[in-house]
Amino acid sequence: MTGSGRIDSNIPNVARMYDYYLGGYHNFAVDREAAEKVLAIFPDTPAAARTNRRFLQRAVRYLAEEAGIRQFLDIGAGLPTQGNVHEVAPAGCKVVYVDNDPVAVAQARTLVEDLPDVSVALADLRDPDGLLADPHVCGHLDLTEPVAILMVSLLHFVPDDAKPGRLIAQLRDATAPGSHLVVSHLTLDGVAEAPARQGQEVYRSSTAPIVPRTRTDILRLFEGYDLVEPGLVWLGEWRPDAPGGPEEVSHGYGGVGMRPKY
Repeated sequence: MTGSGRIDSNIPNVARMYDYYLGGYHNFAVDREAAEKVLAIFPDTPAAARTNRRFLQRAVRYLAEEAGIRQFLDIGAGLPTQGNVHEVAPAGCKVVYVDNDPVAVAQARTLVEDLPDVSVALADLRDPDGLLADPHVCGHLDLTEPVAILMVSLLHFVPDDAKPGRLIAQLRDATAPGSHLVVSHLTLDGVAEAPARQGQEVYRSSTAPIVPRTRTDILRLFEGYDLVEPGLVWLGEWRPDAPGGPEEVSHGYGGVGMRPKY
């Protein structure tokens, strides 16, 4: 992506690669070429991407139906795909999608332009104050009431020197008690060194190098939150719709935390 908001079709875009894994059509030849390199190393990546999407949907249903959340802030929402938050959450819930990619934001706004309860902000997690002050966020959500912050397949594109834990803490402290955090995060736990290195090499030539983390490192991102059962687990194991059903392919961990009400 260039600074002017024009599409750079010469560099693989991680959001478009993810769209390709999900079977979408918002991608270019350069994205498909890079994605196919990943698939040659990890052939089950599309299945893992679908598992990740189903985790997001289960988390949103839990938050709306059991935790009583009516406001959702989806950061790093990327390109429009099937099963968006506003399509899963009950009618009347407020949803704000946030991304730092102008083209993704433009596409998302086209998708939801007729939906009064949905807004889209061009903002960046690395500037939490600016994100929360964006009129598409603060004009749509009431941060004095609980809100769910969604960071699904986002934080493994945030390098350690950007201090993701500190960024999350700033957002946490700006939300009301009873607010929630949803995280899914890629890991290389259990992956052999050679394919892990090869996969990371593909992403080094993309718009966002990938930073897989261990379960222990991901757990630290929930500091200040109480983890909801079953805690931080493989994505397919987080409150599955059919316990004991077919095992889902997971390349990462997922969890939901609540900011204590006391």
